[in-house]
Amino acid sequence: MKQELSGNWASLLLPINADDSIDFVRLADAVDALIGARVDGIYSNGTACEFYAQTEAEFDEIQSIFAAKCSAAGMPFMIGASQTTPVMQLERLRRAIQLSPRAIQIILPDWWPVSNDEARAFLLEASEIARGTELVLYNPPHAKRVLTPADLAAVTSGTAVVATKLTMAGGDFYGEARRHLGHLAVFVPGHHLATGMREGVAAGAFSNIACLSPGGAQRWTELMATDLDAALEMETRIRAFITGHILPFAQEGYSNAALDKLLAAIGGWANVGTRLRAPYRSIDEAAVPALRQVARNLIPEIVNP
Repeated sequence: MKQELSGNWASLLLPINADDSIDFVRLADAVDALIGARVDGIYSNGTACEFYAQTEAEFDEIQSIFAAKCSAAGMPFMIGASQTTPVMQLERLRRAIQLSPRAIQIILPDWWPVSNDEARAFLLEASEIARGTELVLYNPPHAKRVLTPADLAAVTSGTAVVATKLTMAGGDFYGEARRHLGHLAVFVPGHHLATGMREGVAAGAFSNIACLSPGGAQRWTELMATDLDAALEMETRIRAFITGHILPFAQEGYSNAALDKLLAAIGGWANVGTRLRAPYRSIDEAAVPALRQVARNLIPEIVNP
């Protein structure tokens, strides 16, 4: 039986050239940097990898580079087969399983909000296609249908979905998660990981903090196993940085992918850049030096000079 998915999973980010093409050389270098940080695992084609802005040929090339490097290094890896069109997502799933990932991340169909019955039907079909490869359901706050823990339980039971990255909504999120999601490994937002561990809910994070510093996020995750109080104290400073210095860009209308690329630029661990693929707006890299100094002052354990 496979070990339950857990820990600090870092996202591959998509380097975009000035002509809007993908820079596959910088992409390969970023994979090497993530492997070198010795994170618990790496995943491709989440929001930060701009899965929604790729051709199918580009999707295949990204996953080929990614899977080859992770497999050679013995690094656990997860492929995001997500696509807003369900037929195309299932085709990506069919191709992704050929690369033998640890698991495959998917989303719900995303043009029209699905009912629970429709979501379950889609997940059952994806489970049949996956042929024994475990699935992770990514249900972010901007999904057309944001599922409650009770909804998640209803649509995932009896499917190949073994884990979820979910929206922390509601007044008693942790209580609802404990009540309904015992059959799933729950991945919380990276800057909530220590609290999620304390509450006995979080198995890990597909981590925005790993966007900032994969190595720093890994050290923080490991600290939770030996000194949770210290990790919780660090979380208060991490959340202060995110709330005070990163989320204001979201309030200006920048996407989550733009925020993740800004974090990576602040951390400086790879040459990804802040540029997003059109038509989405990118955050000016001129903002990076000042934010980097703030991060070094506030959370030096995460962002080393």
